[in-house]
Amino acid sequence: MPEPAPSRVDKIDVERDRGLTLIFGDGRSCFFPNEQLRRDCPCATCRGLRDAGEPAWPRPGGPPSARIEGAELVGAWGVSFQWNDGHSTGIYPFDALRSWCDQEVAADEAR
Repeated sequence: MPEPAPSRVDKIDVERDRGLTLIFGDGRSCFFPNEQLRRDCPCATCRGLRDAGEPAWPRPGGPPSARIEGAELVGAWGVSFQWNDGHSTGIYPFDALRSWCDQEVAADEAR
């Protein structure tokens, strides 16, 4: 029997005020708070801001907290969000989200 695919997502739960929970094919459950998702948005604009030493979020004049206004699957490989600050161009690949989760688990175990 083949090994479960660690970056395959079996369950997605979006809590608009809190964040995203994914359950991956190997059973690992990962929670991503809104602030982390919005701050680390992978789109070109947000990457460019971070590369220039500026935060992608929060931005001057923006809302004080990040809220998911909408979410949709991008094929079978990712998810995109519409944020309360009007931003909506980031696509979060499931393999990248799994990597974020694994890095957080490793950091927690090292503490």
